[in-house]
Amino acid sequence: MSARRSLSLPITLAIVMIVLLVVLTIGWVVLAVFGALKDADLSAVYWALLPIGTTFILLLLVGVVLYLVLSIKAINLTRRQSNFIDSVTHELKSPIASMKLYLQTLSRHQVSQQMQADFHRFMLEDLERLDHLINQMLDAGRLDADRPKEEVEDVELAPLLNDCAAAVCMSYRVPADTVRLDLQPCVVPGRRLDLDIIFRNLIDNAVKYAGAEPRVEVGLRPGAAGQIVARIADNGRGIPHHLRRKIFGRFVRLGLELEREKPGTGLGLYIARTLVHRHRGRIRVRDPEHGPGTVFEVQLPGKAQSPLPTNPEVFTY
Repeated sequence: MSARRSLSLPITLAIVMIVLLVVLTIGWVVLAVFGALKDADLSAVYWALLPIGTTFILLLLVGVVLYLVLSIKAINLTRRQSNFIDSVTHELKSPIASMKLYLQTLSRHQVSQQMQADFHRFMLEDLERLDHLINQMLDAGRLDADRPKEEVEDVELAPLLNDCAAAVCMSYRVPADTVRLDLQPCVVPGRRLDLDIIFRNLIDNAVKYAGAEPRVEVGLRPGAAGQIVARIADNGRGIPHHLRRKIFGRFVRLGLELEREKPGTGLGLYIARTLVHRHRGRIRVRDPEHGPGTVFEVQLPGKAQSPLPTNPEVFTY
């Protein structure tokens, strides 16, 4: 359905431009014939049709500019899709090749019990990597599909963030204290599965791109005017200011695909932003107050579960 919508505008625009060009050509021929005549009435018709022809030229010019803009967007999307295909191909091929090698080794050679246990652990990690990739692609596909109306419930965000942090730490085989939590009890009206996807992607992104000694801080506070504010901060290299809006696009990953050290598809932040907007919220990138890194700030409609001071504590990272 998304592809149909994206194609309908340039096709319609092209048809309109062709019709305008045909009408304009015929009109100029007629005007040339009228202009060659000296009859006063025909001359009046000539001057009456002239502004119409000029308007058609302006419309045609506007159409050309719009078509150029759409063409540039299509070219950029094609490049991102090509980047995405390279990424997914690598993400699929690497764990499959790894598991194939382990299975061939186990079937053709006698290995120790310890080595068998290591091979099984490595294969499980590869399967988890494939599972994560497939889930991200399925989540991205659901965003464009017509979804049945789901019931909105009051979701306690603190336990959800705690579960997301634990799952991400387990996935990356890092200590649980890699993600430090500072959470105040808050309730958000929304869909539990969507909120889980939002914060799991953001915490996963923070752990993945954290520094050599990863440190991620997740905070949750009530904000102003019936809002809650969640912040996920890491100690990585950070994101340049001129790229901070771009990173939320579909298939967008910074740099060249074949030169990256971190796995990914360029869908995580796109999914997170789309679901935040569906919950009538806002997501943005901020600088940490001290040192390198990135802070993702999510604002959602919600409220605190318990009375708080008039001036809620301010985040400091």
